[in-house]
Amino acid sequence: MKHLLSLLTLTLAAFGAQAQTTVKDGWVRGTVPQQKATGAFAQITSAQGGRLVSAASPVAGVVEIHEMRMSGSTMQMRALTDGLDLPAGQTVELKPGGYHVMLMDLKQPLKAGDTVPLTLVVEGADKKRETLQLQLPVRALGGMPQQQQQGQHKGH
Repeated sequence: MKHLLSLLTLTLAAFGAQAQTTVKDGWVRGTVPQQKATGAFAQITSAQGGRLVSAASPVAGVVEIHEMRMSGSTMQMRALTDGLDLPAGQTVELKPGGYHVMLMDLKQPLKAGDTVPLTLVVEGADKKRETLQLQLPVRALGGMPQQQQQGQHKGH
Protein backbone atom coordinates (compact mmCIF):
# COMPACT_ATOMS: atom_id res chain seq x y z
CA MET A 1 0.00 0.00 0.00
CA LYS A 2 2.86 2.39 0.82
CA HIS A 3 4.32 1.71 -2.63
CA LEU A 4 0.99 2.59 -4.29
CA LEU A 5 0.61 5.80 -2.29
CA SER A 6 4.18 6.77 -3.15
CA LEU A 7 3.51 6.10 -6.81
CA LEU A 8 0.36 8.23 -6.74
CA THR A 9 2.11 10.98 -4.80
CA LEU A 10 4.97 11.02 -7.31
CA THR A 11 2.51 11.10 -10.20
CA LEU A 12 0.64 14.02 -8.68
CA ALA A 13 3.89 15.80 -7.76
CA ALA A 14 4.73 15.91 -11.45
CA PHE A 15 1.93 18.43 -11.78
CA GLY A 16 3.61 20.71 -9.20
CA ALA A 17 1.60 23.13 -7.12
CA GLN A 18 -1.16 23.06 -9.73
CA ALA A 19 -2.47 19.68 -8.52
CA GLN A 20 -5.93 20.29 -7.11
CA THR A 21 -7.12 16.70 -7.16
CA THR A 22 -5.82 13.76 -5.16
CA VAL A 23 -6.47 10.08 -5.73
CA LYS A 24 -5.85 7.39 -3.14
CA ASP A 25 -6.44 3.67 -2.63
CA GLY A 26 -6.87 3.07 -6.37
CA TRP A 27 -7.22 -0.45 -7.77
CA VAL A 28 -8.64 -2.43 -10.69
CA ARG A 29 -10.62 -5.67 -10.35
CA GLY A 30 -8.90 -8.63 -12.00
CA THR A 31 -10.55 -10.65 -14.76
CA VAL A 32 -10.83 -14.21 -16.00
CA PRO A 33 -9.93 -15.31 -19.55
CA GLN A 34 -12.46 -14.07 -22.15
CA GLN A 35 -13.83 -11.40 -19.77
CA LYS A 36 -14.02 -8.11 -21.67
CA ALA A 37 -14.89 -5.61 -18.93
CA THR A 38 -13.91 -4.66 -15.40
CA GLY A 39 -13.94 -1.70 -13.03
CA ALA A 40 -11.42 0.72 -11.56
CA PHE A 41 -11.99 2.11 -8.09
CA ALA A 42 -10.43 4.82 -5.90
CA GLN A 43 -11.10 7.75 -3.62
CA ILE A 44 -10.93 11.14 -5.35
CA THR A 45 -10.79 14.52 -3.65
CA SER A 46 -10.85 17.83 -5.53
CA ALA A 47 -9.66 20.71 -3.33
CA GLN A 48 -11.51 23.39 -5.30
CA GLY A 49 -14.35 21.21 -6.63
CA GLY A 50 -15.03 20.15 -10.19
CA ARG A 51 -16.02 17.16 -12.28
CA LEU A 52 -14.33 13.96 -13.32
CA VAL A 53 -15.01 14.39 -17.04
CA SER A 54 -13.11 11.56 -18.71
CA ALA A 55 -10.93 8.50 -18.25
CA ALA A 56 -8.70 6.50 -20.58
CA SER A 57 -6.45 3.45 -20.45
CA PRO A 58 -4.40 1.61 -23.07
CA VAL A 59 -5.67 -1.75 -21.72
CA ALA A 60 -9.25 -1.04 -22.85
CA GLY A 61 -10.91 0.01 -26.09
CA VAL A 62 -13.60 1.96 -24.21
CA VAL A 63 -13.33 3.66 -20.80
CA GLU A 64 -16.34 5.37 -19.20
CA ILE A 65 -17.34 6.87 -15.88
CA HIS A 66 -20.29 4.84 -14.55
CA GLU A 67 -22.85 4.82 -11.80
CA MET A 68 -24.72 1.86 -10.34
CA ARG A 69 -27.93 2.57 -8.46
CA MET A 70 -31.22 1.00 -7.53
CA SER A 71 -34.22 1.79 -9.72
CA GLY A 72 -37.14 0.23 -7.87
CA SER A 73 -35.98 -3.31 -7.18
CA THR A 74 -33.47 -3.41 -10.06
CA MET A 75 -29.80 -2.44 -9.94
CA GLN A 76 -28.95 -0.36 -13.00
CA MET A 77 -25.61 0.73 -14.39
CA ARG A 78 -25.26 3.73 -16.67
CA ALA A 79 -22.53 5.91 -18.11
CA LEU A 80 -22.30 9.44 -16.68
CA THR A 81 -21.97 11.34 -19.96
CA ASP A 82 -21.62 14.69 -18.16
CA GLY A 83 -19.01 13.33 -15.75
CA LEU A 84 -19.02 12.87 -11.99
CA ASP A 85 -19.42 15.81 -9.62
CA LEU A 86 -16.52 16.29 -7.19
CA PRO A 87 -17.69 18.69 -4.45
CA ALA A 88 -14.90 20.93 -3.09
CA GLY A 89 -12.87 19.23 -0.36
CA GLN A 90 -15.12 16.14 -0.21
CA THR A 91 -13.90 12.65 -1.02
CA VAL A 92 -15.92 10.85 -3.69
CA GLU A 93 -15.53 7.10 -3.53
CA LEU A 94 -15.41 5.01 -6.68
CA LYS A 95 -16.37 1.56 -5.42
CA PRO A 96 -18.05 -1.68 -6.53
CA GLY A 97 -21.81 -1.18 -6.62
CA GLY A 98 -21.51 2.62 -6.89
CA TYR A 99 -19.56 5.11 -8.97
CA HIS A 100 -16.64 3.56 -10.85
CA VAL A 101 -14.54 3.74 -13.99
CA MET A 102 -15.64 1.03 -16.42
CA LEU A 103 -12.91 -0.54 -18.59
CA MET A 104 -14.54 -2.26 -21.58
CA ASP A 105 -13.29 -4.07 -24.66
CA LEU A 106 -10.26 -5.24 -22.68
CA LYS A 107 -7.27 -6.10 -24.83
CA GLN A 108 -6.02 -8.83 -22.44
CA PRO A 109 -6.96 -10.47 -19.14
CA LEU A 110 -5.93 -8.52 -16.03
CA LYS A 111 -4.47 -10.64 -13.26
CA ALA A 112 -3.60 -9.88 -9.65
CA GLY A 113 -0.22 -8.21 -9.48
CA ASP A 114 -0.54 -6.48 -12.87
CA THR A 115 -0.53 -2.68 -13.05
CA VAL A 116 -3.02 -0.73 -15.17
CA PRO A 117 -2.23 2.77 -16.45
CA LEU A 118 -5.27 5.02 -16.07
CA THR A 119 -5.63 8.66 -17.07
CA LEU A 120 -8.29 10.76 -15.36
CA VAL A 121 -9.27 14.27 -16.46
CA VAL A 122 -10.83 16.59 -13.90
CA GLU A 123 -12.37 19.88 -14.90
CA GLY A 124 -12.19 22.42 -12.09
CA ALA A 125 -14.86 24.95 -11.16
CA ASP A 126 -12.72 27.45 -13.11
CA LYS A 127 -13.05 25.19 -16.23
CA LYS A 128 -9.30 24.44 -16.22
CA ARG A 129 -8.52 20.78 -16.81
CA GLU A 130 -6.16 18.67 -14.74
CA THR A 131 -4.83 15.36 -16.08
CA LEU A 132 -3.90 12.65 -13.59
CA GLN A 133 -1.69 9.78 -14.75
CA LEU A 134 -2.20 6.80 -12.42
CA GLN A 135 -0.72 3.31 -12.19
CA LEU A 136 -3.30 1.14 -10.43
CA PRO A 137 -2.63 -2.35 -9.07
CA VAL A 138 -4.89 -5.20 -10.16
CA ARG A 139 -6.53 -7.18 -7.35
CA ALA A 140 -7.82 -10.74 -7.63
CA LEU A 141 -11.33 -11.04 -9.09
CA GLY A 142 -12.93 -11.42 -5.66
CA GLY A 143 -10.46 -9.04 -4.03
CA MET A 144 -11.54 -6.23 -1.73
CA PRO A 145 -9.43 -3.89 0.36
CA GLN A 146 -8.21 -5.61 3.52
CA GLN A 147 -10.14 -3.26 5.83
CA GLN A 148 -13.42 -4.05 4.00
CA GLN A 149 -12.79 -7.78 4.27
CA GLN A 150 -12.20 -7.45 7.99
CA GLY A 151 -15.26 -5.21 8.43
CA GLN A 152 -17.51 -7.72 6.68
CA HIS A 153 -16.44 -10.53 8.95
CA LYS A 154 -17.20 -8.73 12.20
CA GLY A 155 -20.17 -10.15 14.02
CA HIS A 156 -20.33 -13.39 12.01
